[in-house]
Amino acid sequence: MRTVRNAPPEVEIVDVDEPEGDGALIQVVAAGICASDLQYLQYGSREIAGHEFAGVLEDGTAVAVEAIFGCQGCPQCDQGNFNLCASGPTALGMLSAGGMSEYFRAPRHALTPLPTGLDIKDASLVEPASVAWHGCHQGSIGSDTRVAVVGGGAIGMLAAASAQTMGVEQVALEVRHPHQFEARDLIGAVAPSGQYDVVLETGGSESSLHRAVELTRPGGTVVYMGCSETSHGPAASRSGKRSPSDPHSVTPGTTAAVSSPRRRTCSPRAPSWHPCSSTHGFPIEDAAEAFRVARDRSTGTFRVVVEP
Repeated sequence: MRTVRNAPPEVEIVDVDEPEGDGALIQVVAAGICASDLQYLQYGSREIAGHEFAGVLEDGTAVAVEAIFGCQGCPQCDQGNFNLCASGPTALGMLSAGGMSEYFRAPRHALTPLPTGLDIKDASLVEPASVAWHGCHQGSIGSDTRVAVVGGGAIGMLAAASAQTMGVEQVALEVRHPHQFEARDLIGAVAPSGQYDVVLETGGSESSLHRAVELTRPGGTVVYMGCSETSHGPAASRSGKRSPSDPHSVTPGTTAAVSSPRRRTCSPRAPSWHPCSSTHGFPIEDAAEAFRVARDRSTGTFRVVVEP
């Protein structure tokens, strides 16, 4: 079968045997490319890429696959903290083979059946949606919370939509590129003004971290959701603002948001087009071009998807 393997600084298409062993065999339909995948290349990973993916079981059931799963036998796994598994977590695409391939085999406990009405080609967004949803929970967001999101990519849009679903009437969203301004208007978010109780940082850059702290009121909360090599703690601690742990490091994964798939977390104010949808799709043989497009947010991308 064909797979997309990390070959820093790019990716390559390779043929490997179909996966064998325990677990369910999944025919992969869509695998998203996010900032983590690009960073894994920088880190030198040579694993098969992909941790945001969905597919179909042999019986026709459509599923999303957990990005991190553990042994299911230790105290941490019992609590849903698969990333802290005593046997070592399975971080797809970095520490073990990912799902950007024609087939993938996963343990049954790592599979989440998709709800009726969710297009399987969009279901690779379940994983980033879980990060967005969990980040809002980390910030204890409620209907009376003043909320801002820094970063207008897929997770930023999903975070804004999640906050709206949690009852926040007016979510502020800081964006950079023209297509992000358009999407902000479509979901009913506004430009930031003043300071906020909770700021969700999704940009993953030095400047976005500083902007998040700047927008947070004294005693407020900054939730770090972006992928960044920058040390997060000092910027918030110097400003007297609380900074919960990075949702990427504490969420049990896809199941954290399975009760709120894309159709629910995306704003109903834009029923004809959801800006957090996959905006670019490429066949697996064009994976190198897909990664190139994913690197350049100025081209109008939210999520680039490889379709094996």
